[in-house]
Amino acid sequence: MRAVITGGAGFLGSHLCDAMISQGWDIVCVDNLLTGAIENIQHLEKNTKFQFVQQDVSESLTFEHAVDAVLHFASPASPDDYLKFPIETLKVGSLGTFHALELARKNRARFLMASTSECYGDPEVSPQPESYWGHVNSVGPRSVYDEAKRFSEAVTMGYQRKYGVDTRIVRIFNTYGPRMRLNDGRALPNFLYQALSGQPITVYGDGKQTRSFCYVSDLIEGILRLLDSNEHLPVNIGNPHEITVMEFAKRIRAITGDRVEIVHRPLPQDDPKRRQPDITKAKKLLNWEPKVPLEEGLQLTLDYFEKKLAEKSAGSG
Repeated sequence: MRAVITGGAGFLGSHLCDAMISQGWDIVCVDNLLTGAIENIQHLEKNTKFQFVQQDVSESLTFEHAVDAVLHFASPASPDDYLKFPIETLKVGSLGTFHALELARKNRARFLMASTSECYGDPEVSPQPESYWGHVNSVGPRSVYDEAKRFSEAVTMGYQRKYGVDTRIVRIFNTYGPRMRLNDGRALPNFLYQALSGQPITVYGDGKQTRSFCYVSDLIEGILRLLDSNEHLPVNIGNPHEITVMEFAKRIRAITGDRVEIVHRPLPQDDPKRRQPDITKAKKLLNWEPKVPLEEGLQLTLDYFEKKLAEKSAGSG
């Protein structure tokens, strides 16, 4: 069985490569390294079941051998990235999705689209079930990501209905763990990097907005169960345990030694006030729910960040 994973050198994509290889899949990892990194997949370079192709899937996506599954994970995913690369984000969500779906259609392969909780925008319903249509500002600064993913869902369903492509859509909620970039820009890596660097932890707004954080191994398990299912409509995969951003900042400060202060900055436009998945569907359909407690996941992520910062310091020294 051979799978093509676009964005396979990214945070989630690289963990997906590992997990599918461990299940016996041959993996073709496609990434243009805009936000992905070779170091995320370096440990796989001598594995005979792994192949890396540096390619922009917005331009084309072809593969000469038969393919059994296509998993489309290519896209900038943090606000810092998609605000820096707005056109690239829109292209990979539109043209890139078409190219990935065409590869699946021609090979009669399973297709899995990595969508996002951002499809719900700044939600007026919490927790967010898959049936909620969302509250998205289509012309706001975040729309380049939100609308790219909403469009990619529409294209995926279009291919399923017109061509019978065997599609899946996973709506991914906040995920964390090793291989997140130190300068990722999202709350968890920001807080950890700032605390470990002796900088004040920056909380946007009053910190009363909520997030829910899922450890990466739990998320990957949910995605693989969805891939093995027969569900075509979107499925939320995330951790329903809700926490305020301020409480989260305090936890980060505590596990890093309480050395830094917490400072407040203005809240960015359209920043969601609540973000919490309703995972009823995943529980019933996939028999899945997250298992890694926040404390355990944070320690594993902290260990990784400390190692990366030590390497960075040694390199600059």
